[in-house]
Amino acid sequence: MVDPITVNTDAGETLLRFRDDVVHDEPAVTLDAFLGQTNATAVRLEAGDDARALLPHLGQIALVEISFPTFRDGRGYSAARILREAGFEGELRAAGDVLVDQIPHMRRCGFDSFAPEKPVDAATLTKLLNLYPQPYQKAADARVPVWKRRHG
Repeated sequence: MVDPITVNTDAGETLLRFRDDVVHDEPAVTLDAFLGQTNATAVRLEAGDDARALLPHLGQIALVEISFPTFRDGRGYSAARILREAGFEGELRAAGDVLVDQIPHMRRCGFDSFAPEKPVDAATLTKLLNLYPQPYQKAADARVPVWKRRHG
């Protein structure tokens, strides 16, 4: 498992990233703005936006930021999985009301970057990420489930 890298951006926000490439510094545009232009490389999906609208454009996008307006809104998990299963390899960032106990589940759905509204306790995150080292089901990440290891 890749250890998270904490990055402070020029805008003053703290990003928690599980990537070792350069932070994409272009501001993310809304889905509607992105679909109305062809030169943006960063898109922000709000709750309720359909991630499938991005599928024809995945080759030009470096960052997709998915908004979590409240921790109870799980639509962003589906959006992340849709993008990863379609082959998106760029940075996938969860932004907003992201809680530390959600991060391991978000990682399984394909998120590799986080911009939480409130600070994340590093010790708690490390404990949660290592709590279940072997997944039991297939997900959008590359981890091999236990059943597949046992039965090929």
